[in-house]
Amino acid sequence: MNVSAEANLTSLDGLTERLQALHRRTQETPLFNPVFQLSHELSRGLESGELTLEGLSGLVDELVDRSLGSRAARLRRLLEPETHRARLTALASDPDGDFEAFREAWSHPRMHRLLEPETHRARLTALASDPDGDFEAFREAWSHPRMHAVFTAHPTFLLTPAQSDAVAQGALTGDTPAPDKDAAAPEITLRYEHERAMAAMANAQDARDTIVAAVLRTAQDRWPDRWQELDPLPFRFATWVGYDMDGRTDITWYTSIAFRLAEKAQRLGRYAALLERIDASHELLGTLRAAQEHTQDISDAFAGDLSDPAALTQAADRLTQEHDARLLSLAPLIERLEGDARDAEPEKAVALRTLTAAMRADGLGMGWIHFRVNAKQLHNAIRRELDDPEIDLSSRGAMAALRDLLDNAQPQRANFASLAVESSTAVRQFLAMTQILKHIDGDAPIRMLVAECEQPATVLAALYFARLFGIEDRIDVSPLFETESALEHGGRFLDSLLAEESYRTYARKRGRIAIQTGFSDAGRFVGQVPASLAIERLQGRMAEAMAANDLTDVAALVFDTHGEGMGRGAHPSSFADRLEWPLSPWARRRFARAGIRLEAEASFQGGDGYLFFAGPELALSTLTQIAALTPKLADADVPVDPFYRRTDLSLDFYRAIKEHQRDHLESRTYSRAITSFGLGLLSQTGSRKSRRQSDINAEREMSLRQIRAIPHNAILQQLGYPVNIIAGIGSASDGTYEDIAALLAESPRGRQIMRLARASDALASIKTVAAHGELFNSAYWASRTYRGAESHLARSCEALAEYLIGDDRTGVFRRLASRLRVDALKFHRLLDLMEQEATDADDRTERESVRRTIGALQALRLALLQHMFLKVVSVPAFSRANDISRTDVLEMVFSLRVDDALAQLRRAYPTEIARKSDFPVAEAGDYPQGEGDGYAAIRREYIEPIEQAYDLCLRISTAIANQFGAHG
Repeated sequence: MNVSAEANLTSLDGLTERLQALHRRTQETPLFNPVFQLSHELSRGLESGELTLEGLSGLVDELVDRSLGSRAARLRRLLEPETHRARLTALASDPDGDFEAFREAWSHPRMHRLLEPETHRARLTALASDPDGDFEAFREAWSHPRMHAVFTAHPTFLLTPAQSDAVAQGALTGDTPAPDKDAAAPEITLRYEHERAMAAMANAQDARDTIVAAVLRTAQDRWPDRWQELDPLPFRFATWVGYDMDGRTDITWYTSIAFRLAEKAQRLGRYAALLERIDASHELLGTLRAAQEHTQDISDAFAGDLSDPAALTQAADRLTQEHDARLLSLAPLIERLEGDARDAEPEKAVALRTLTAAMRADGLGMGWIHFRVNAKQLHNAIRRELDDPEIDLSSRGAMAALRDLLDNAQPQRANFASLAVESSTAVRQFLAMTQILKHIDGDAPIRMLVAECEQPATVLAALYFARLFGIEDRIDVSPLFETESALEHGGRFLDSLLAEESYRTYARKRGRIAIQTGFSDAGRFVGQVPASLAIERLQGRMAEAMAANDLTDVAALVFDTHGEGMGRGAHPSSFADRLEWPLSPWARRRFARAGIRLEAEASFQGGDGYLFFAGPELALSTLTQIAALTPKLADADVPVDPFYRRTDLSLDFYRAIKEHQRDHLESRTYSRAITSFGLGLLSQTGSRKSRRQSDINAEREMSLRQIRAIPHNAILQQLGYPVNIIAGIGSASDGTYEDIAALLAESPRGRQIMRLARASDALASIKTVAAHGELFNSAYWASRTYRGAESHLARSCEALAEYLIGDDRTGVFRRLASRLRVDALKFHRLLDLMEQEATDADDRTERESVRRTIGALQALRLALLQHMFLKVVSVPAFSRANDISRTDVLEMVFSLRVDDALAQLRRAYPTEIARKSDFPVAEAGDYPQGEGDGYAAIRREYIEPIEQAYDLCLRISTAIANQFGAHG
């Protein structure tokens, strides 16, 4: 059969048209799988020679480029400037506007926008306006951050810099250019991640400067005698790139010192450039430039290998010794520049005060920094200080011992030799922070994030080491809540911790209580909807605990770490939803009603998160959007959402979804399906490896807990169904459909949950999940050549059929698909009762187009995987070497450990062989005839096609992730 003649399978339009035609056949037989059938037709074309890998490579390039356009359009639709330019400006500047009307305007399906790049100038003017003429209110509104933004190095660097630039341009202009095909994809190292983070932060700083200048000009016009009393701080920025040692062995303590010095040098250079534009002859330019050069020299010294004591001593002495260009605080410079501003003409005065606002916000770095350790590391360190190293740290005795330690702690001096000899990871972190505060930046405090922190003793241990090294007043210790246990018991944890007198004294000294919540792991373990609701409850409990312990006079800093994927806490529908999902209006109002100032902090994770700051215009769009929306989110006078009033329904709904998600997580069917391909469907997207070395048997039985949250979500995207978002909502409604539908429709939070579920469902395909299992169907391979078709593949298909007889993956995927289908039927029954939230015809058409595009991509990849299977099973048998057999290589390919398999095949079939001409001996000889070419034919016929096909598979994975809007 000439497949490509009957259906054009060499273009996206042809593939989607054929897929649509195949979908109609499901009316005849419900078990028919159009995705796998299309992959079969593509496979037949590829194996017959009608289609070639080279030809498909061009098609894949086109599909990747289109996916970049889709991703840019998604970001732009999250903006859609032409739809409501005037509406946004009016809403953002109207202090008396109705909150619910404001929310609805941003939540309507046709208003699903994020950044509004074309309107940020008007929005900026509206933001800085003062309709009431109250200086004190104006000052209060702009003296505290609308958000703390943290730039992390989560492994989401899926796009190359050229692709990221194309998406950013498309988001701004509506026209996404093709990225430069000749631009090499960089190696993703820690240094690369740090460079990308600093570039994003620089754009964020420029955008913040623009906002600050607008605020100052407004104040200057309205209150010419008082405007210089303002210290605007609309945003604060931070990063943990280079400082997060949790689970990493490739970051040394001097790596962190080197990064902090490099950031200091970069920021000093940026300060100098700003001042030079204001006054090219200002005498502080010399101070800033000299400090920049001095810092950069020391940074270069710390960037090398300091394992040699002599090298470390030299670098340490250069940093710690007095020097004319040494600068440890910006306070004297700020005082001088603000004095100059008081005597300057108006525009120059605004520029100078904008510069000092940036200095106050960032200090001697590109922003604040976050160190991170694991609770176990702290436990190991504190046990050395206690009389009983085996003591249970959750016991009352341990708490009493820790109180004594804290009360009697005497500050000790430390130096770089202390760091060099310290064996404890946790203590090294405290020593590194001490040296940074002492010798690099004495102004900016440092966050200490503690992962897996589930007991108050862990926080007291951190406070002990902070006090021991004399930095307690400049360190914010922040426990992380992300596991099911931590979220369930987090309220009691906070009650106990805040009841500790030593902690309350510390909190008042710092002026804040800091916590961190994690949406990625929480979403993986209990599902994204239950995770969000559990985190919301924890945030409310924090407000209660602070009020109960008379701590309403300090701020609550809540750091919500979420990614850009729906399964990791990023709501896709609008920027209002994006802001509300991790820190809901209900939670914000709990703090507002208790009189507690809330400092909201959110993460922009890796390459996906940095897209919001890919250039000054997008950065300004992002920040003005946040600044416009946040004041409306904590209105204490808004009526109680029915979702929180009708707990008889909402609590059962939450619990049922969580139980359904837990059943999946603990199910061997789900675990086997998700790990069937290992991590082989994913490209490397970060400097920290996601996969651990293991043998073949271990790979077959990989546990879900071996896969981190980001690759777990990414695999769900690649398999075609975001289980941790959608699954359970339908089943949780079973038996009470009308009641649940009525509650969700009436409740703003309920509608928000369903917008997330709808957006995810629009991209989901259970048929695609099932299609992956058919790759391992022995009956498919045995029947493929049954009637004489594709006779040239008969031996290969027979070998595959025989090998896969005992394979369990077809059954696993079928069982998973069946369970998902039953739940989906109930989910859509619920949706049918919520028509008022349904999208219009244009949106449905667009969603169907996206769904078909993803289906075509999936079918194309499945065909390439079939090609790889056929090639590897056809490789001639080779003898066992290095404990690796031919069967092992087959399993490597079937589980997509392709690089490992190719390495073994190249070792078995070398092309670099010894030749007679390499040995010019005197004796004549005839044997062997010719020089020989080793195993070049095997390389050409089998090994290289597998490599080429797998490369195409990974590029298709990029396109699929772009259609989902994020990696993982």
